Amino acid sequence: MQSYQLNYASGRPQMYDKTSRINKASRIIKTLGDYIGQEKLKALTVLDVGASTGIIDFYLSKHFNHITGIDIDHKAIFYANRQFKRKNLVFKTGDALRLVFPKNKFDIIICTHVYEHVPNPGKLFEEIYRVLKPGGIVYFAAINSLWPIEPHYDLPFLSYLPKKLANIYVSLFNRAKRYYETPLNYWQLEKLTKNFSKIDYTSKILDDPVKFGYKGYPIKPIQPLIRPLSRILKFLTPTFFWMLVKNE
Repeated sequence: MQSYQLNYASGRPQMYDKTSRINKASRIIKTLGDYIGQEKLKALTVLDVGASTGIIDFYLSKHFNHITGIDIDHKAIFYANRQFKRKNLVFKTGDALRLVFPKNKFDIIICTHVYEHVPNPGKLFEEIYRVLKPGGIVYFAAINSLWPIEPHYDLPFLSYLPKKLANIYVSLFNRAKRYYETPLNYWQLEKLTKNFSKIDYTSKILDDPVKFGYKGYPIKPIQPLIRPLSRILKFLTPTFFWMLVKNE
């Protein structure tokens, strides 16, 4: 098993960018509110797996009963604890593959762009399943290995390559010493999350991105084209958006 990707936020200024992180938090709220009902969110407890610098969770804490954010990046969690304080908000350094929480604890678990950064995604989802309440929901945003531009390094077709070639590729372009991440495609992600019932929000977001907080998209002129293509595009979109439900 490969080692952990420690200190992830240190080399990525975007993790400290409040505007982009708050926009992301707003999209999470809009999507969960659409599925659950905005008025019901206030009663729910949330675990954010991969909380990083805490900007997103600070915004989310206004909308939920309680938020716990964990990350193995201790520098990012130190920053979060120093910058963001609310009575219903807790940040902890923690390993997503060995969650310290009892089973059936959380109503919602947020897992956005995390699975490709951990050594064992299968173990990650075993732990998520364990600590999620029966009937609870995972907000799962996941990059797609079939999207031609790899989002972490902005290199075309990087995720298509075997690891040895990918390591050479990122090194040649001075992006990193090696390609750590392991993105998966739609069908691999379905297998990874097989213990949950899946509600696919990808097509809904493609169909009406403004509703879910994705601004700057050309909507009305191409809406008649987006609708029939959305079923196909969901397999090729850069990011999948799923609600994963733990059956009662």
